Amino acid sequence: MLLAVLHRFLGRQPSIRDADEQEEMPVEITIARIQQGDVKLRNEFITNYQPLIAKMTSRFCRRYIDPTRDDEYSIALMAFDEAINQYSSDAAGSFFGFAETVIRRRLIDHLRRENRHQPHIPYSAFDVEDEENNLINPLEIHQSIERYEREKLRLDRQQEIEEYAAKLAQFGISFRELTKLSPKHRDAREKMIMIGKSIAANEQWMETLMQKKMLPIKELSEHLPVSRKTLERNRKYLIAIALIAGGAYPHLQDYLRLPEDVGREEPL
Repeated sequence: MLLAVLHRFLGRQPSIRDADEQEEMPVEITIARIQQGDVKLRNEFITNYQPLIAKMTSRFCRRYIDPTRDDEYSIALMAFDEAINQYSSDAAGSFFGFAETVIRRRLIDHLRRENRHQPHIPYSAFDVEDEENNLINPLEIHQSIERYEREKLRLDRQQEIEEYAAKLAQFGISFRELTKLSPKHRDAREKMIMIGKSIAANEQWMETLMQKKMLPIKELSEHLPVSRKTLERNRKYLIAIALIAGGAYPHLQDYLRLPEDVGREEPL
């Protein structure tokens, strides 16, 4: 949930493309938004879970399903979309359990209509021998590596956020306070982010910030296109941004994808 707070703090809407989306936005909320007509979110949601759909289909068919060739995958994909429309958290329980039930029903209907059986391609068909004549399965190994990398990324992000929260506490800023600190208007927020990055890029300003736990307001107002009043009003926000941009937070820095230099604009 801490990553969701960071999204709101930086004015970035949560996206189900993110690795930790299940923590940021519960599936029930995502489904509700889709059912309300969010077409873009529907497409993103289905795309994000295509591997799961393929896995459910393979489990039902008891063979490897190739999403690019097998009709069963197309049937399952449409069933998944149908499940999104029909799902109700009050009655259906877990969405993915409900979706798999719908997929199974549609695949059964499909097999009954077709009255035919596709050649089986079990996972064992991918087995090969290593140098010691042991059977290995490159597909399973690849999937295991992907799972490991996703989990490692999640843990790295979690650790980074915890370290960042501890650093904020040294400045009297709580992580939960971040959403209240963010400027409401996008233009103002983006300008503050660029200023925060400029602070982080200036060794003297960052030294003052880290040692005295305060922004060098006078120097900033003299060198940056922003008024002293605006700096003081956004003091905590600028500190929080500067700590990200100037710290060892590679994952959090991904959220600061704005031009590196502050433009020479009129003061806010």
